[in-house]
Amino acid sequence: MKQALTRVPVTAEIVRRFVAGETRDELVPVVRGLLASGRMISVDFLGENTTDSAQADATVAEYLSLINDLSALASEFPEPVAAAVVEVSVKLSALGQALPGYGPAVATEHLRTLCTKAAESGVWVTVDMEDHTTTDATLAAVRELRAEFPWLGAVVQSYLHRTEADCRALSGAGSRIRLCKGAYREPHTVAYQRASEVTDSYLRCLELLMRGDGYPMVASHDPVAILAGERLAIETGRGADRFEHQMLYGIRPAEQLRLAESGYAMRVYIPYGTQWYGYLTRRLAERPANLGFFLRALVSKS
Repeated sequence: MKQALTRVPVTAEIVRRFVAGETRDELVPVVRGLLASGRMISVDFLGENTTDSAQADATVAEYLSLINDLSALASEFPEPVAAAVVEVSVKLSALGQALPGYGPAVATEHLRTLCTKAAESGVWVTVDMEDHTTTDATLAAVRELRAEFPWLGAVVQSYLHRTEADCRALSGAGSRIRLCKGAYREPHTVAYQRASEVTDSYLRCLELLMRGDGYPMVASHDPVAILAGERLAIETGRGADRFEHQMLYGIRPAEQLRLAESGYAMRVYIPYGTQWYGYLTRRLAERPANLGFFLRALVSKS
């Protein structure tokens, strides 16, 4: 199926539109182009649910090299706001969280290694959130490492019932929280199922974060959420150095540019790596609304 997707022109275009490539050599020109346009970036080396310690070690090695490359690229451009223009996004399951018995401890130590390198290189790190069964372990790792790296970012997903409480607990002074709606298929016992409920939860969580003491990252393509972020920034007196917008690579590029040109901090989430098939099909399949959204983005530049 992966080979078929890349051989058929229409589906190959979908892959190229939403995934920056399989290697860092393919990634670098994409990053350079986005930085040149005034946008910031967050790079995800694709891979998850690692159950082999050697694979987890290899993922750490790739991220260390990636941090070096991103630091060099960032030096070519002035920082648009008081924020790191380059960031890496990391899934703890790719760092070994699912290894039998000792996985969470291994993943936390791997994350500490990446944070140490990132701090030396002027690069930020944000820990991606996965399905709800990993939420507690992921947030525990973030809390532990924030003692050493208070700038370490965390992701929360508004479709989970628990997220308002998590926003209150995580959004203290200096914290960085990326608020997204969520892309995994979750049971009704832990997550809202209706799109309107997810949006309402997003707006409640966004208000908590924007009125808090941390650094909110408004990760949404929804015009309602984007406008709410802009309105709350005005109401709370937040300047461009105290929050940012985030969108996926390939989605609403014209809106990304509009936000950047209007003086907002705009960060683009860029996936790359050979494991793109799982990333892309999950984005399309796990929430039915995503399929139409991606296809509309494919035929529209806005």
